[in-house]
Amino acid sequence: MDLTTLLVQVVSGAVGGNLGGLLNKAKSLGPLLNTILGAVGGVGGGQVLGDSLSGMLGNATAGNAGASAIVGLLLPLIGGMLKKKA
Repeated sequence: MDLTTLLVQVVSGAVGGNLGGLLNKAKSLGPLLNTILGAVGGVGGGQVLGDSLSGMLGNATAGNAGASAIVGLLLPLIGGMLKKKA
């Protein structure tokens, strides 16, 4: 994996994480935690799903960005569901 791929995964995941926080405002973990969880999920999602999505989209960068954004969106949503009610 090269640095460009890693940066695409981190940024796409962070964007997805913030989008997940916006979609679930009631249980959002906050902008910083949503960004961090999204970035971590983005790297993981890009590594696991990036190749298969790249094959469907026909472009490696688009596949990595898409997979990273999807998993980056899901991780803060799941974290929000596990969050205790105040």
